[in-house]
Amino acid sequence: MNILFVQTGGTIDKAYPKSNKGYAFEIHDAAFNRILSRGQVDFEYESLCLFRKDSTELTAEDRIQLKKKIEESSFNRIVITHGSDTMIETAQFVAERCQKTIVFTAAFLPEAFRGSDADFNLGMAVAVVQVNEPGVYIVMNGQVFVPSNCKKNEENGKFEKIYE
Repeated sequence: MNILFVQTGGTIDKAYPKSNKGYAFEIHDAAFNRILSRGQVDFEYESLCLFRKDSTELTAEDRIQLKKKIEESSFNRIVITHGSDTMIETAQFVAERCQKTIVFTAAFLPEAFRGSDADFNLGMAVAVVQVNEPGVYIVMNGQVFVPSNCKKNEENGKFEKIYE
């Protein structure tokens, strides 16, 4: 199974290099490459670094560029790492007329930190992208969400289903 992994940035990819005046974060290399290596995956995949931005800095033009790359890609299964703050917004934008299986995921702690949720979230995203029907999904907190039916709880930061 061929899967395309796309880096857009976010906490999952943050690094905190030491500077002369202390630590300051920057978006670093794609965490999914290290996670997939540790996981010893046995499937074909490619990776694409599209952006290295905090998700609060993503623009409408960035989302248009992401959607265009997805539509032009020969891959039908795509995992996108993203920042959690605007992931729902981006996923909803990408979901319009989507004919591929696309899974968005993020992390609350950088992959480089001990105790990060990055490995678990990416592992779940890989499973979901392989078994789910075409559509757009969000994987966070051990759950699978449809972008139009979830929200990020502002008090605890966790993703939740919206019940009406």
